[in-house]
Amino acid sequence: MGGQVTDLRALFSSNDPIDASEAFTNRQHQWEFVATALEEHLRHVTAAGFDPADLEAPRTHLIVFHGVGGVGKSTLVRKLEAALGGTRPAQWGEPVWAGRRILPVRIDLARSVGTTFEDVVLTIRAALATAVARPLPAFDIALRRYWEAQHPGDPLDAYLERGGLVSRFGKALPQQTQTALSDVAQALLLPGTVGSVVGEVTGALVGALRERRQTVRALAACARLAPLLESEPSLEALSFCPHLLAFELDRLPDDKKITPVILLDTFEDTADRHRDLERLLQRLVWLMPNCFFVISGRSRLQWADPALHGQLDHTGPAAWPGLATAPGLVSPPRHGAPGGQQHLIGDLSPEDCDDHLARRLTKDGQPLISPAIRAVITARSHGLPLHLDLAASRFLEIRRTREPQPADFDHTFPALLARALSDLTADERHVLRSVSLLDAFDLDLATRAAGLTQQAPARRLTERPIVTENPYAPWPYHLHGAIRSAVTEADDHTDDRWTLADWHQAATRALAALGDQWATNAALTPSRTLLVSCLRQGLRLARDHRLTDLAWLTEAAFAYTDDSVWEPLAPPTRASSSEPQPDPDTPADALAELLTAIARRQHEHRECTAERLTAVLDTGLLSGELTELALYYRAKAHKDLARTDAAAHGMRQVADAAGRLAPRAHRGLANLARTRGDFPTALAAIPTLGWKGRHQRVLAHIRWPHGDIDSAIAAFEAARAEAEQHNAPGERAIAQTLLALVTAFTDPHRADDELALAHQYLAPLDQRATTFYAHVAALVRDAGTDRDVTDRATVLHTESTVAGLPWLTPLIYTAVAFHHAVRDAQNDLTTTLDRLREATANGDYAYYVDIATAMGNLPKPAGSTTQWLDDAHTVRERWRALVTARRAHLSTGP
Repeated sequence: MGGQVTDLRALFSSNDPIDASEAFTNRQHQWEFVATALEEHLRHVTAAGFDPADLEAPRTHLIVFHGVGGVGKSTLVRKLEAALGGTRPAQWGEPVWAGRRILPVRIDLARSVGTTFEDVVLTIRAALATAVARPLPAFDIALRRYWEAQHPGDPLDAYLERGGLVSRFGKALPQQTQTALSDVAQALLLPGTVGSVVGEVTGALVGALRERRQTVRALAACARLAPLLESEPSLEALSFCPHLLAFELDRLPDDKKITPVILLDTFEDTADRHRDLERLLQRLVWLMPNCFFVISGRSRLQWADPALHGQLDHTGPAAWPGLATAPGLVSPPRHGAPGGQQHLIGDLSPEDCDDHLARRLTKDGQPLISPAIRAVITARSHGLPLHLDLAASRFLEIRRTREPQPADFDHTFPALLARALSDLTADERHVLRSVSLLDAFDLDLATRAAGLTQQAPARRLTERPIVTENPYAPWPYHLHGAIRSAVTEADDHTDDRWTLADWHQAATRALAALGDQWATNAALTPSRTLLVSCLRQGLRLARDHRLTDLAWLTEAAFAYTDDSVWEPLAPPTRASSSEPQPDPDTPADALAELLTAIARRQHEHRECTAERLTAVLDTGLLSGELTELALYYRAKAHKDLARTDAAAHGMRQVADAAGRLAPRAHRGLANLARTRGDFPTALAAIPTLGWKGRHQRVLAHIRWPHGDIDSAIAAFEAARAEAEQHNAPGERAIAQTLLALVTAFTDPHRADDELALAHQYLAPLDQRATTFYAHVAALVRDAGTDRDVTDRATVLHTESTVAGLPWLTPLIYTAVAFHHAVRDAQNDLTTTLDRLREATANGDYAYYVDIATAMGNLPKPAGSTTQWLDDAHTVRERWRALVTARRAHLSTGP
């Protein structure tokens, strides 16, 4: 960290002695960027063949720092100035140019400072006057000529003193310009009285240069000096005089050699419609290739853009190769990529934010802001240093009357909004407010949300540093978090502020635009990622702005549930996560809660799922189709909780409604019939199911309990093929996992391969029950071995019970029974059968008891109610044969 600068506002805010410092957070990466670029510049200007008078060579002697207002660019520039001058934070390391004289010259171009182009030129020359301590005659004579023509009666020394340059650099500049004038007059043998008259000396010097007199041979090496002195001494002429300064710097003797590093801060304030000041500054940079420039501003430098030809002297990638846009990007490399000279100043990390706040205000050497308050400020700041400093000021303000609390800082600041809007056009401000409603956007979405017909304002906004780009996301752009919070939450006192109706209309437009994007994509090349992204944004928009037209959201909700992937979906609520969430009070609220309950069932006990779905049904806010969706998934939860009657009632309601979920409900009824051991009823339903009712998976579930493993394998393979045909990765994973389960009974080696593929399919999904199926498959595969089958089964039983999936218990015990039967462990098998009977005492999955007794060649259970499709004796023989085959397999080895 660097030396601290006293914060005078904080110092005078209280009678309480507080150490209030402008804490600087280490920006080591940016320093390394500067140091590397400066090292390369020094090698370039000292290499043989370098000529500062070459006006055609590409320019690489600058770097640009750009970033959102308040991110700490000016603080960084001040720290760079100090570091280049010798006061360097220890963390920044030793510069590689030790022994070379570096002269940092920082110039603030902020409008509030009122810096003119004249001031820029004078500041650079005044800094050199102190560092070099000798006249630079070619430039000094041109400067004196310009000054006396443009500022008659206003001596240069008086102007410098008024502008603060004398206090900053001393009085050497006026003396050196006078000395240069006198020296030239003496060299030309002019009378002493003439030596103080600029016009006389300049005229004589031009004549001598034209005649190539020996007395001015040193200045004659500057081929463009005479034309400059002959031109009208205007601001335009002054803008070419930095060429003379570069000439003089190049011919300094070795003991006077110096490399100026000119830091132009707040460059965005040079912008205007005609780029007048920017044109002069670019010319200065171009004409001084032996100096190094560091430019900071809110926006990237556009000099490499050929579209600016005619507005600036030097444009295009050939002139500024390091500023050019990389192929395929809309902006230059944003993080100092190789070859890039533009560097985005990023936000501070949470650790840096906390460190900054801890050092910002201290008392008796201890942080004044408590850790709890620092945590709230850090979260709210999104890493923006300006927010941290505004929060520190608020802390002192509150502390005058009471002890600050964390809740005092759980908001944003209007000052951030003012900073964000200050340099945007009216159209850009309109787009900014519109996209603040969105988590992310592209040009089309931003334009439509703003209700505009042209994309130009949105495109200009995306070039601002307040917009971050991720080209690999569904929508590449998003607003800086702190700015977005400021726009949507802070009190807006601007002249063009929006009314509540304006915000509602923008939200309506944004929701419609999202729906159109999803519908267009779904009709062409469906993307699950875009579907989920549209739902997340659309649900939040509809909920926060109480929008009532949920047409496309309803369609998207069904598309989301179709494939059993279950990405996290619900948008964040406004309330703190630690507070009880309010009950849904709009259709959008109800839809968000419905989809959240459905997705969260992969992570919650099914009892919680059933309760949440009941609560959202009780609101009466769901449409007819969405009501069926809630009923269907509540029925599934009841089925998982072994509430077969309640599950059947719910499935029947959905089936009778004959809506789009009817095939799923009929499948549910078929599976419930199978659960009760009524296989004929389950089989009879298959012709009515089709793909939407997952007919092949239902068939396989019917065939494998009969020990007809080959038919089950064929049906699960067909189910997987249908899933692939319909591009349904969730269903594909389910079919593949169940295929691994049934093959595990007959072929452990193949089961290994099938399980590996199943885990590959499951990896990107969120299917807890299917993952449990995979674990059961692994138990069956290892049956009869010493691979801790029983212990693993105990752990799996515990995990599935905690998850609220008691229906898995009979299947787990059946896998364990297979293991004991293969090992002929009759006592263990008897114990497992007792547990299995207890787990199926309500009649659900009672056929597993039939299967387990068949495996152990034990008597058929008395009072069995299972209605097999095949002869019961045949079923028993098949299962006993699987046990015998496994024993044979194990006895022969791999």
